[in-house]
Amino acid sequence: MNKPTDLPIDHRHDEDSNVSPNPTFDTVLAARLSRRGILRGGVGAALGVSLGGLGLAGCGGGDDAGGTRPTETLLGFTAVAKSVADSVTVPSGYTAQVLIALGDPLFSGVAAFKNDGSDADYDKRCGEWHDGMEYFGLSATGARDDASSSRALLGINHEWVTQTFLHLNGPTAAPRPDAEVIKEMQAMGVTIVEIAKGANGKLAYVQGSPFNRRITTETEIEFAGPARGNDLLKTKFSTDGTKTRGTVNNCGTGKTPWGTLLTGEENWAAFFARNAGDNNLRSANENVAFARYGKSVTTSTGSNHVYRWNTAQSGDERFTRWNASVTGASATEDYRNEFYCQGYVTEIDPYSATATIKKRTTLGRMAHESAAVRAEAGKKVAVYMGDDARNEYIYKFVSAQTWNPADANAADRMAVGDKYLDSGKLYAAKFNDDGTGTWVELSLANPAVAGYATYTFANEGDVLIHARLAADAAGATKMDRPEWGNLNPVNGELYITLTNNSNRRLNPTGSQVAPDAANPRTYSDVRDGTTVLSGNVNGHILRIKDADPADTTFTWDIFLFGAESDASPALVNLSGLTDDQDFSSPDGLVFTKSTGLCWIQTDDGALVDESNCMMLASVPGAVGDGGQVTLNYDGTTVTTRMGKKATATTLKRFLVGPKDQEITGLAETPDGKVIFVNVQHPGEDTPVGDIGNPSRYTSHWPGNAGYGAGGANARPRSATVMIYKIDGGRVGT
Repeated sequence: MNKPTDLPIDHRHDEDSNVSPNPTFDTVLAARLSRRGILRGGVGAALGVSLGGLGLAGCGGGDDAGGTRPTETLLGFTAVAKSVADSVTVPSGYTAQVLIALGDPLFSGVAAFKNDGSDADYDKRCGEWHDGMEYFGLSATGARDDASSSRALLGINHEWVTQTFLHLNGPTAAPRPDAEVIKEMQAMGVTIVEIAKGANGKLAYVQGSPFNRRITTETEIEFAGPARGNDLLKTKFSTDGTKTRGTVNNCGTGKTPWGTLLTGEENWAAFFARNAGDNNLRSANENVAFARYGKSVTTSTGSNHVYRWNTAQSGDERFTRWNASVTGASATEDYRNEFYCQGYVTEIDPYSATATIKKRTTLGRMAHESAAVRAEAGKKVAVYMGDDARNEYIYKFVSAQTWNPADANAADRMAVGDKYLDSGKLYAAKFNDDGTGTWVELSLANPAVAGYATYTFANEGDVLIHARLAADAAGATKMDRPEWGNLNPVNGELYITLTNNSNRRLNPTGSQVAPDAANPRTYSDVRDGTTVLSGNVNGHILRIKDADPADTTFTWDIFLFGAESDASPALVNLSGLTDDQDFSSPDGLVFTKSTGLCWIQTDDGALVDESNCMMLASVPGAVGDGGQVTLNYDGTTVTTRMGKKATATTLKRFLVGPKDQEITGLAETPDGKVIFVNVQHPGEDTPVGDIGNPSRYTSHWPGNAGYGAGGANARPRSATVMIYKIDGGRVGT
């Protein structure tokens, strides 16, 4: 996702902490690449998968009442043009309406959102920076009903906050007022909100629903799995290492077949401070770990928290816990280990406000995006994940238990999570240059992990807490920022977005890496006529095929390469994208089960001079439906595997968002007639100094679209948008 304004332009999560010597694929390129870059145009992708057909094969089928519907064709809409307008644009024949936005009251008695920076009580309001999202059907009586399209719960992630607009006059410098810090801490996390059809037949959110709930950075959460009770998780708050407070920087999501929400904690490292000199109070092992997760102390002023929550003026522990420094006589007298308490996939039962929330440590600790769940009768359950930072890895967890479909309807959903998500094996992907790959095990049973010279693992819990270090040891392949992954509901293949990588270079130095078969592009692109971007500028979408969820070998290819339509077809625009299809920096990726379409959402820094961030609809194929492609960098070649090139019937731009935002998160009603999409942080690049001058805001959406307070001069707000077809058909046809 995007960045706070005081972090580098390469994205706040585009960290650079993987300096392991792992090759970029199975065999190091024999010849070093000879040039640093080539100018554009010059020479030099939470799904519980049940495999089977979809109810749509390019033609009509039975409707919900058992009748017939008009003939439908996938991607039967007119492509949306690129746009820099401050609005949401969808195809002709579709309507987009705001469903719920930042600050909207969830509970009875909470005042309407003023949107002037004076609002408080964000633990009772919809949170900020809407991100990943999942749909959970409800019956008329309030029971779980996976088939319901008229009543449901939405689980919505909230990744960061835009401080400029959240406060009356922007954020106060450190030491910060308690009230400001509380507002920011409460605006992050997760919202559970009921939606239901009204008398007009349209869905709306239900204020005062007993299901409505906020999970914030202060909610008590238990650890589950092998790391529970580990010495590294013991703090003053939890002296036995069994619980912590909060889930933070919630990015991608997943949905389990048993009806729970999986929320990924992404850039949690940025929320912690460390004092100057703290390295001297740590063991060599600890300092290796801090550095690998992007929190070493390298300056005389220490390592600061991006929002400085630890500097709140009262000095209360709810704030000082964000300083992960040694300040007491032991780990149970301070918060030196709080840093290890974030960075997991957290499981939430959206149907129960009393069910325990759990961090599933078996899924490893990293910058988590989404978690794609594959569950097939009689087979192990697999969960696929990406670690969103430069040169990080793709992971797979495989359960110890085989999937019993009867568990999908169990009354105690968190107990089912215990069964399938608390014991098993964690793997990282190693890509070979011949289109095959290996899932390498991350445990002390792997000699490479047990004997790793750089870091000494104390136990299996330590391996999971430091999954990045274990993947380094196991020789996993460094990737171009693995973000969202989801599974094709027809064949179970994983699609995962590799957003971009400014560290992919022809002659790599330091933490830079050379192009390889799975990450084959490095080039330069000029944005706005002046800014030169280098590396894998536009990103790509990888596909992985596991014949069985528990397989330790796989095949792979690249589904699509992001590019501008006029870029070099031999080195950049390899997928042959047209002006109706070109995109950059794929981020969110979700399949809709009703149609089988793969939806691609962007978080772009390279194409923003031509278009705001967008969403495209694509018809997926299968691994191996294309062929080999060789890129020639002035005589040095890299051969990759690419899927079929895009055509007008397999890829179209569906939506373009307002200014200064990203499109992220997608859910659909089971009948496929409504999709929900998030617009995150519109106007985020507005300077704090311009807060008093609305004419200088870079966006006024959705106020300028008639939603909420402020009108044409409104402060911009993150929001969930509801999109449906005017003729009542399924979205995307």
